[in-house]
Amino acid sequence: MTSQGPAMPSAGAAEKPPLEVLLCSPRGFCAGVVRAVDTVERALALYGPPVYVRHEIVHNRYVVESLKAKGAIFVEELDEIPDTGAPVVFSAHGVPKSVPESAAKRNFFALDATCPLVSKVHREAEIHHKRGREILLIGHAGHPEVEGTMGQLPPGAITLVETVEDVAKLTPRDPSQLAYVTQTTLSIDDCTAIIAALQARFPQITAPHKEDICYATTNRQEAVKSVAPRVDALIVVGSPNSSNSKRLQEVAERNGCPHAQLVDRADGIDWSKLGGIRRLGLTAGASAPEVIVEEIIDAFAARFAVTVETVSGATESMFFPLPRQLRELDKAPDTAAE
Repeated sequence: MTSQGPAMPSAGAAEKPPLEVLLCSPRGFCAGVVRAVDTVERALALYGPPVYVRHEIVHNRYVVESLKAKGAIFVEELDEIPDTGAPVVFSAHGVPKSVPESAAKRNFFALDATCPLVSKVHREAEIHHKRGREILLIGHAGHPEVEGTMGQLPPGAITLVETVEDVAKLTPRDPSQLAYVTQTTLSIDDCTAIIAALQARFPQITAPHKEDICYATTNRQEAVKSVAPRVDALIVVGSPNSSNSKRLQEVAERNGCPHAQLVDRADGIDWSKLGGIRRLGLTAGASAPEVIVEEIIDAFAARFAVTVETVSGATESMFFPLPRQLRELDKAPDTAAE
């Protein structure tokens, strides 16, 4: 379904080449990111700065810098935080169990902003472990979500699988006692291929009751798939360390888009690769704010006579409430610390 937006004329538009922008919908912030960012902002509003955040709250430079300007302090590990009564927030990607345990030992006021869909994967892994199954995690090494999931269980309980080739190398203790879970921000196509390889080699493997790749990742990839064959190039708004944003770039290139760029801001656009384009696709990863999408459109409007067409896919209505401690304070704001 598409909706045609009006042309956006500007001074000198007659001299500019025409450019049709196909704007993917849905795009940008998902419910888990909204919850995580709101957690930090609400803590700042209630307690004032500083609010400490372990790891980037979401993988987006603009969001992180905006929160820093308001008084958030980002650290990689808890030992960088002094003894404090200030809130300490865990990022949307989730953390190993050792992190909240360490926070409790230091009497930190911890706020867990882990996306509920990531927490669902954690619970699945724990259930499989209790039932004696060896667990395979489909994901990318080094990603904080993967580190958080693997850190839910004792070392050796979870084996990381990154590629179809990894499946062939597996030597499980008991092939009849295997289960798999997945990182929530993977490419649907890559994940499907790995799952097919696992099921072909281990027919008895236990799958998630409901797939682990989150609704927002799926919806944004499907929107890109519908636009990619129709455009000369596609811009993905997102930071280079954002897994779901990188996957959108890959999905575009695999589905007929001649050229796709992943950019943090408009100043990151490689204009040398965009000469002669007449139709541009535009989307944003689940951790990228809409203000940057508008910035990108403005940058193209400075060089082209731009018209914008929204290409609509799934409708999203997911909502996740803030951590319990902040909800309780909303009911009794006079108890908030000065």
